[in-house]
Order: sequence, then structure tokens, then C-alpha cells
Amino acid sequence: MPRLQPSHPDAPTYVEFPFQIDWNGRAATTDTTGHVRDLLEQILFTAPGERVNRPDFGSGIDHAVFRPNSELLVQTIRATTEAALQQWLGHVIQVVSLDVQAEDSRLTVEVVFSLRNSNEPRTVKFERAL
Repeated sequence: MPRLQPSHPDAPTYVEFPFQIDWNGRAATTDTTGHVRDLLEQILFTAPGERVNRPDFGSGIDHAVFRPNSELLVQTIRATTEAALQQWLGHVIQVVSLDVQAEDSRLTVEVVFSLRNSNEPRTVKFERAL
């Protein structure tokens, strides 16, 4: 459901991802926290090579769903995902913790982060059935 405009008139607004139309017939917008959540989702679930002009964008995490689970796989996924988040969002967020779980055809990613301009930790959780 699209969020309403921020209550503070000087607060930045961003176009919602995925693109939606709000109840006024305009492009739905979100606040800074929602925008960062949208960016996290794009980075986590975009495979490297999927974007034409940015072939190294993304983490490729969804390729791990059908691989045999092992501690080495979990550590590899965590390292590549943290590297992707640092590369593409390192100027905006500080990753506090990252938890990745692949069970059968379901992928769960939980990211605890704080915005660089505040120390308040925030948690987002993504689940994908592939």
C-alpha cells in the first residue's frame, strides 16, 4: 500500500519501488526509510549482469536457493551480499547485521542497518519464494 506524503514539508520524497499509482492518480512516493528499503530490495534481488549499463550491480543472492546448504555457502553468500551493499549503499547506510537463510525454494534475508546520518538501527526482512 502506498504511503502518504511525509508530515514534514521539507522531508525528501522518493518514487515508490516498484512503481505504483497512488490514490490521487500520481506516482506513489515514500520517505527516506522506505526508499532505502526499496534500494536494499533492488540490490539483494538483482543478479549481476541483469542491468545492461551496470553489469556488476546486484548481489546474485537468489542463485543460492537451490544449492546444497552448508556453512561455507552461508559464509560466501553473506560476504558477497555485504560487499554488494557496501559498494552500492555504503554512502547511505551502515550494515549492523545480515542474516541469510535458504530453505527449499524460499529465501529469507534480514538486514539490520542504520542510516549514516543517524544511529537508530532499523530492520528489514525480505522473503522470496523462487
